[in-house]
Amino acid sequence: MTTAVFIDGAAGTTGLEIADRLAGRSEFALITLDEARRKDDAARAEAINDADVVILCLPDDASRDAVAMIRNESTRVIDASTAHRVAEGWTYGFPEIVGREIVAESKRVSNPGCYPTGFIALLAPLVHNGLLPAAWPYSCNAVSGYSGGGKALIARFEDDRDIAWRSYGLTFGHKHVAEMQRYCGVAIAPMFSPAVIPAHRGMVVEIPLPLGVMPGNVPADLLRAALTQFYAGSPVVTVAQDLPSGGEMLLRASMEPWDGLTLHVMASADGEQARLVAVLDNLGKGASGAAVQTLNLMAGLDETAGLRL
Repeated sequence: MTTAVFIDGAAGTTGLEIADRLAGRSEFALITLDEARRKDDAARAEAINDADVVILCLPDDASRDAVAMIRNESTRVIDASTAHRVAEGWTYGFPEIVGREIVAESKRVSNPGCYPTGFIALLAPLVHNGLLPAAWPYSCNAVSGYSGGGKALIARFEDDRDIAWRSYGLTFGHKHVAEMQRYCGVAIAPMFSPAVIPAHRGMVVEIPLPLGVMPGNVPADLLRAALTQFYAGSPVVTVAQDLPSGGEMLLRASMEPWDGLTLHVMASADGEQARLVAVLDNLGKGASGAAVQTLNLMAGLDETAGLRL
């Protein structure tokens, strides 16, 4: 059975990468609009209602408007925006965390944010299993390639090669924090410190842990073992068992599209401190790859079909 898919916002970075992953796949038939019609609301509404699954690659308000255009009970939605990530009636599209069956059976799925993907992948299993406390002021330090910031930010970095590092979210209240807190089940909103570097893609997300003063003082080896067990058998998420080669972690500007996620647990010699680190592609498991993984599950297919792993 062929699944009809409409990507609303197909001209943006996320939409283009989703279409690239679906190219040549006979399981899906893409509904497309030409340049003259892709911003025409009537044409979009027709395409949305003709689709078995619509993937929204739009700003938040536009995503809400697109959902309101649905006039039938059959069209299913994958929303890559922030609009519905903590909304009632929506499934959070992180199958490794919420369950593959739940995602597969859902009509409304919200794609996780790129930074939250790394944060939640590291922390949620450990908090939910009681190895790390829910009532703790966690912090998250992260860097990403500039492609996740939309066309304006991409243009800034590509036009001004003198930008070496861009810190943002300095006024707090970043839109990712709500999903980070909810899906990790933590009582205190995490301190989130995101930054952008002059690379098109790639992302590193880190959670520092002062284990020596945390309740339970759980050893880092036990944290790593718990994550390894939690993601055992996952074709997408890998838990590293050793330190990175050379004792350093690199993001390369030449990174190719990648839909995997690698997690690291590193500790000081005395066991008093640890660093939980996630490495991913902000356009892969952090956006387009995650949407395609969810689409595969919703269509009853192998979740890795079309992914770059």
